[in-house]
This record gives sequence, C-alpha cells and structure tokens, in this order.
Amino acid sequence: MAPLRCAPRIEPFRMSPPQDQHIAHAARLSEAIAALPDLARRIAFILEAVHGRIAFATSLGLEDQVVLSAIDRVDLQNRIEPFVLDTGRHFPETLDLLARSEARFSRRIRVYAPEARAVEDLIQRDGVAGFRLSVEARKACCHVRKVEPLKRALQGAAAWITGLRRGQSAGRGDVAFAEWDAEFGLLKFNPIADWSLAQVEAYLRDHEVPVNALHAQGFPSIGCQPCTRAIRPGEDIRAGRWWWESEDGKECGLHKSPARNASQNQPAEIRR
Repeated sequence: MAPLRCAPRIEPFRMSPPQDQHIAHAARLSEAIAALPDLARRIAFILEAVHGRIAFATSLGLEDQVVLSAIDRVDLQNRIEPFVLDTGRHFPETLDLLARSEARFSRRIRVYAPEARAVEDLIQRDGVAGFRLSVEARKACCHVRKVEPLKRALQGAAAWITGLRRGQSAGRGDVAFAEWDAEFGLLKFNPIADWSLAQVEAYLRDHEVPVNALHAQGFPSIGCQPCTRAIRPGEDIRAGRWWWESEDGKECGLHKSPARNASQNQPAEIRR
C-alpha cells in the first residue's frame, strides 16, 4: 500500500486591508506634495489628485488665512468649500474676521454650529463653566461644540484641507502633507505642514491678507473666548489655549493621529 501523502499546505490568500491601502496612498501623495516648491502648486496638486468634494476647515487663524488666500488664487472653479465651526463662544474679533474674509475673497464660508439640544444637555450636566472641572469635561465640551459639527461638515467629502503646521505645538511635530484620516474616513491634506511661523507672517504681509485683531494683542493662537488667553514672552505659541491644563496633548479632538501621540516631546515654536 502506497504511503499516504499529505496535501501541500496552501497559505490563505490575504487581501491588503482597505485601511492599509488608504494609508499607503496618502503617503505617496505626501511625498509628491513635499517635492512641490510653493503653496499654489500644492493646492493645484490637491485639486488634481482628489475626485470629489473637498472641504477646507478654517478657524480663521494665521495659518488658515494663508491657506484660504492660496485657495482663492488657485481654485478658480470653487471646488474647495471653506467652512468654520461656530462654537457659540468665539471672540467678537473672530466673527468680525469671518465677515472681512468673505468680503475680501468673495467666497461664502459656510458656518456649522453645534446642536442646540446637545449644548443645553452639556450645560445642564456640567454647568456653564464646566469645561474647567477636568480635562474630560473640557474635551466633552469640545466634542459637542467642535467635533460633532465637524462630522456634519465633512459628511460626503472626499478630502479635507487644514492649516496645520509642525511647529504649532509639540503634538504636531510629525504632521504629514497628506494622511488618511481614519476618524472621519477621508484624505486629509496639510499643505503648509513644513512652514515656519516666519513664513506664515511673511505671506500674510506680502498678500495683505486680513487677520484677527487679537494677534496684535498677544494671541498667536485663538480658540473659544473662555479657553484662550494672551501669552507671555518665551511661551509656546499655543500656551494660551486651555492654559489651566498640563502641556501634554492639549488638543480639542479635531486632529487625531496615532503616530502623533508619540511625538509629544518635540519642541514647539516660542514667541520671542
């Protein structure tokens, strides 16, 4: 009787998970953007690379005003849709800049606000100043006023653009030009990721871009009025945001990246 032969072992076929494919695609896009010498070409590349709706999230900060100006110069078909999150607690100067920016660039900046019932429930539970109780309470406030409206703003978009820079804070030290945003399920572009604050300020001057009046009063980074103070010489440019918390991981939840969590000890820019 012939000896039994074992069937050859067949390795199961494994398809690359879609998540891995998205991440690899974003890495290739990031490499391509890094090779482009100026912001206008980077915006043009994004327009060519993305087939579908593109959203631009602006907080009306210095970096976002740079990106908005470049979009206005390059995106002649108005494919990129700017939007702002109105948390209900902005400085009057921020709302004034919103109106001035729309007038300057002849573009409507869509406003997304939190659900009134969600804000009411938050205040009933934690109080009007409940965000000071703990980091968790503050993040809950940010979630209601920022993250949930952002989800609505990005619904149906193929990609979104931000003004994130690596020098803004320790937690943003490895921001890529393009990344796969697993939180919202779309591509995320950061076209001025490698810019310095000096480059940002020079662009704003050269192109006479409107900025928030508070920047001249010691506010390099501006968020909600109760959560933002002017900074002192020698402080991190985001030191005035949620200043009562520790320096590690001071974010509102809009910009999440697993890789970024490991870079908390990278130096951030200092206001001289």
